[in-house]
Amino acid sequence: MTRDPTIVPNDTGRSFWTFLGRFLRDPRRVGAVVPSSRYLARKMVHAIEWTPSTRVVEFGPGTGPFTREIFARLPEGADYLGIEREAAFVDILRECLPGADLACDSVTNLVEILESRDLLPVDHIVSGLPFASFPRDLIGEILEQVSGALRPGGTFTTFQYVHACGLSSARHFRGQMNRRFGPMDSWRLELRNIPPAFAFTWRMPLSGLRA
Repeated sequence: MTRDPTIVPNDTGRSFWTFLGRFLRDPRRVGAVVPSSRYLARKMVHAIEWTPSTRVVEFGPGTGPFTREIFARLPEGADYLGIEREAAFVDILRECLPGADLACDSVTNLVEILESRDLLPVDHIVSGLPFASFPRDLIGEILEQVSGALRPGGTFTTFQYVHACGLSSARHFRGQMNRRFGPMDSWRLELRNIPPAFAFTWRMPLSGLRA
């Protein structure tokens, strides 16, 4: 993909009300009342190695707070793919980020989507999905897709709200990540987000997945 470097300013009001409406309709699927802040977005992209051959996938870009931070750094010639199930969010992103490659699909189809674009393996996955609210079987299905898509040494970054980190579902997710990818590579706390959140990064083992 040759990206269009133009980034149209976000329609903040439209994005906010669209995001809030989707949250009220299905809070488990959206997972937050308001979009993430630019401060958290900067921490979410910290682990990415920016080169002209970089391949970045974003899970659940929503109205694009992480997407804009990625595009502000993405070198010419690098590849970006956003996978978002909400068609309304995809429409907003296509207006704000002309040229962005967006799939209105489920991340449970990650490998198939990447194969169709000849983008396997990828270097980095940035996730805005509310894993702590997902059923355990869905988490397992998604992580199987991640395992089949990331190159050795590639990174997976997601976030959890500080107040929710102690929930059994949040601990389960981190445990599954540690089992599959080894100990967390790094974490960063962002107090200026509403609510405050941790950005967590795991790295695909160079010797392959753990048992």
